[in-house]
Amino acid sequence: MEFLFTSDGLIPVIVQEASQTTRPTGRVLMFAWMNRESLAKTLESGLMTYWSRSRKKLWLKGETSGNTQKVVRWFVDCDKDVLLFEVEQTSGACHTGYESCFFQELDSKGNPLPVAEEKLFDDASVYKK
Repeated sequence: MEFLFTSDGLIPVIVQEASQTTRPTGRVLMFAWMNRESLAKTLESGLMTYWSRSRKKLWLKGETSGNTQKVVRWFVDCDKDVLLFEVEQTSGACHTGYESCFFQELDSKGNPLPVAEEKLFDDASVYKK
């Protein structure tokens, strides 16, 4: 199948906690980008590999933290321009230590509400500067 990559060779990727149902139902863990090479490496290894736009290089999720994402299954949207991966996440997906990058709830005016979950790991000790 041919996917529609952006003009800079990327495709958006939604990463979701694997579910045991016939359709995706798990929590969204993160959003990232892939290029053709990172997609090929992901499918070859079974571990999520992304393209870092800020670092301009491939990155294997968990290469520093050990918090890997094992591919369970994946989907493409109807326009073939967004991918959805269901994964088995080791510890937290977010580099700040939370299970999901989407841990900050907002009220109707866009103000942050108190975070309702605990960190799964200490990001300061995992990502030493």
